[in-house]
Amino acid sequence: MNIDGIKVTVTGDPYPGEIEGYVRRGLREHGQRLTAMEITLDGADCDIHYILKRPFERIRRITGYLVGTTDRWNNAKSHELEDRVTHDTERATATIIHDKPTD
Repeated sequence: MNIDGIKVTVTGDPYPGEIEGYVRRGLREHGQRLTAMEITLDGADCDIHYILKRPFERIRRITGYLVGTTDRWNNAKSHELEDRVTHDTERATATIIHDKPTD
């Protein structure tokens, strides 16, 4: 079933309105990161498994290091980044010369 845009899978026999309450609680705790829920009901016990989407973090290679952000770098490494020379790859051209094999 789908409740408030959240895919919900239920195992067991819920009371009326019980599942909607669990979905509201999940949205309150996890917000827009919540994509789906798996709810297992067994008598008075309830097991809820939240499925969240992870934010995408860009990873770049800067000055020899793989980094997501540079906010934790010291001053020297930040200056190294500022002084870095970038190269224009769109204007780069190459000529490939194939040598004839000699017999």
